[in-house]
Amino acid sequence: MSVQSPTSTSTNALQAVVGTIDNVGASWTLLLVWFAMLLQGCSAPVQQADTMAQPGMAPQPSPSITRALPPYIIHPGDTLDIKFFYNRDLDEQVMVRPDGRISLQLIHDVMAAGLSTDELVKILSTKYEPYLKEPEISVIVKKFDAQKVYVDGEVYKPGMIKMGGYMDIMQAIASAGGMKESALEDEILVIRHNGLAKPMVIKVDLAKAKEMDTSQNIRLQAYDIVYVPKSAIAHVNTWVDLYIRKNIPVNLDFGISKAIY
Repeated sequence: MSVQSPTSTSTNALQAVVGTIDNVGASWTLLLVWFAMLLQGCSAPVQQADTMAQPGMAPQPSPSITRALPPYIIHPGDTLDIKFFYNRDLDEQVMVRPDGRISLQLIHDVMAAGLSTDELVKILSTKYEPYLKEPEISVIVKKFDAQKVYVDGEVYKPGMIKMGGYMDIMQAIASAGGMKESALEDEILVIRHNGLAKPMVIKVDLAKAKEMDTSQNIRLQAYDIVYVPKSAIAHVNTWVDLYIRKNIPVNLDFGISKAIY
């Protein structure tokens, strides 16, 4: 039997202690890492829905809805506040004339109808550059002309409809008394001028809009014309009424009738 020296015994004992300390240290390291991860998960911010209101605040519209709203287009009859930040003597309140123009100091007549306020600001800034150094101008729509759309075609009450605010195509048709049975609801036309020389025509499928396809139930703009065409079957019925029933002595419902002279 071999006898270990005191020095060897001390060395082995020291190694055992060091190993134990290393194991304990590794365990503590893992424990600290796990605890840090737990704290990080608990402190992560909670993202609230866009449409959820904070306490004491009104709910804000969804960004997607805000992006979908087109800028307001200036129309004849609108009243505009034109403000110059560094030249208050040029401030004016003007009404857009029936020809779509406004009259201002120094630059005289400017076309305003058909433009957004941002577009008009850019035009005014360019026109005032020869007179003012770095003009700072703002355009505010102070009063709105009575906004209106027109609905025609296969509706029960065709004519002008006043817009009290937001109005989509389904609301406009409902305000016109609804569509007749002869209406072609999948090919409704929206004619939009928007200050353009040639009007833009938008084809709308109202049948899809009724099935909650919001892309078809478009928002109307002032002075849009909504035209509801007549279906092909309705055209055939009209032709039958004009050319057969009124010219041939035949009762299409109950057989042959006598001609009346």
